[in-house]
Amino acid sequence: MIAIDVQNVSKKFRLYTDKPGSVKELFTKFGRPKYEDFWAVRDVSLQIKEGTVHGLVGHNGCGKSSLLRMMAGIHTPTTGQVVTAGRISALLELGAGFHPELTGRENIYLNASILGLSRTQTDELLDRIVEFAGLQAFIDSPVKHYSSGMFVRLGFAVAVHVDPQILLVDEVIAVGDEEFQRRCLDHLRSLKAEGVTIVLVTHAMGIVQGMCDTATWMDHGRVMAEGDPLSVVGKYLHGVNDKEAERDLANDLDSFHPTTAVAPGHTSLRVEKLVLQDPDGQHVPFGISGDPLDIRVDWSTVGQFAEPRLVMHLLSSAGLHLATTYTPDGSPELLGEGRWSALCRFDSLPLAPGAYKIQVTATDVRTNVIFHKSDEYDLTVRAEGHSIEGVFALPAQWIHGLRRGESA
Repeated sequence: MIAIDVQNVSKKFRLYTDKPGSVKELFTKFGRPKYEDFWAVRDVSLQIKEGTVHGLVGHNGCGKSSLLRMMAGIHTPTTGQVVTAGRISALLELGAGFHPELTGRENIYLNASILGLSRTQTDELLDRIVEFAGLQAFIDSPVKHYSSGMFVRLGFAVAVHVDPQILLVDEVIAVGDEEFQRRCLDHLRSLKAEGVTIVLVTHAMGIVQGMCDTATWMDHGRVMAEGDPLSVVGKYLHGVNDKEAERDLANDLDSFHPTTAVAPGHTSLRVEKLVLQDPDGQHVPFGISGDPLDIRVDWSTVGQFAEPRLVMHLLSSAGLHLATTYTPDGSPELLGEGRWSALCRFDSLPLAPGAYKIQVTATDVRTNVIFHKSDEYDLTVRAEGHSIEGVFALPAQWIHGLRRGESA
């Protein structure tokens, strides 16, 4: 079932360029204020399934928050429509929905009534909301005296405890401290398990990759990519890196190797292929659980790099990021120009039988900027003699036969 259906939605705002500052100016300038049309969202269509978590990513001003407000019914689309199925609870911006002169307790009742809860229902939720927010000592103080972190804690606690069927969350969680952010994410996971549809606007790519089922990348009001979170985040970061490189070239800067004399735009590192090998260097079609395996990475470089690193990402067949390994910092062969190979060696392949994918990225050690991403390569793992349950064989050693009180 579709919980949120965004159908060819666009949203236009007016940007006033010569708005009168007084009544006198209004009459002396003889004419209406001058303005320009600004399209915050352009022809966006997407469907979010019930019980899933969807992430919206993109630069500031790309239209994420405007789209979220149209989902919440705060903004009306200029064209198109947004159809939702279920009660919506939204945490859109710091202090939204709170009256500064009312106490925290009074604002809880106010927000709950707006969302359609009766006073009796709110009475039952009050203690849980206050405890989750951790504001027992301040709940009867006017919220105008609250810090930004206290605002977020109370707002989030109300939003997630009013039994929402659809939860819309903007970037405001980032204002909270580390402990509260962890509690928020844990609670979002529990809501997801209960079948609540969640839409997150965030700049935390790790949350998008780790929590979201689907994601959308927006740029200047338009959808640039939609689908698997890992793929969408990769495309978004690639776009960010491309823009950064263009900006550096425009400023006559080379962010990858500032100390070299290579002309801007003439430095590159490209992974050409990945090959599976046995310890004797012979090509093999698949890996075997528990047996040795070498993954050979062939690449070529043009120009000089300051501090490059090759990073190998292991993905599930569905695109879930499982693990990462990378070359040591300062690997000398990565610094030179030419054609190179490196071996990622597993003395005992710790993967369970199944289908996986491998992708290699080249990054700058100092900035973590990704300047190359390879294609995804298939990795098939089979079992011979013994099998691994789960995904990994944990590299642990058991020490047994110890009497209580003895140490190893």
